[in-house]
Amino acid sequence: MSRVCDMCGKGPMTGNRIVRHGLAKYKGGIGLHTTGITQRRFLPNLRNIRIKDGPNSRQIKICASCLKSADIVKA
Repeated sequence: MSRVCDMCGKGPMTGNRIVRHGLAKYKGGIGLHTTGITQRRFLPNLRNIRIKDGPNSRQIKICASCLKSADIVKA
């Protein structure tokens, strides 16, 4: 199952989940220390919608930002 927007091509992006422990210096501690970094994925906010494609209708996956801004005709 593809997680890509059919209009703009927006897809999954990668990033890091950073875990920090300790008391901040301004609160009287010795500062925050990074204790773990793991990879994570940011997934696009996709919606399945049915649109008119000439005399027929078809279903596409579109992200929420394209759904707000695009001029599409729902079936």
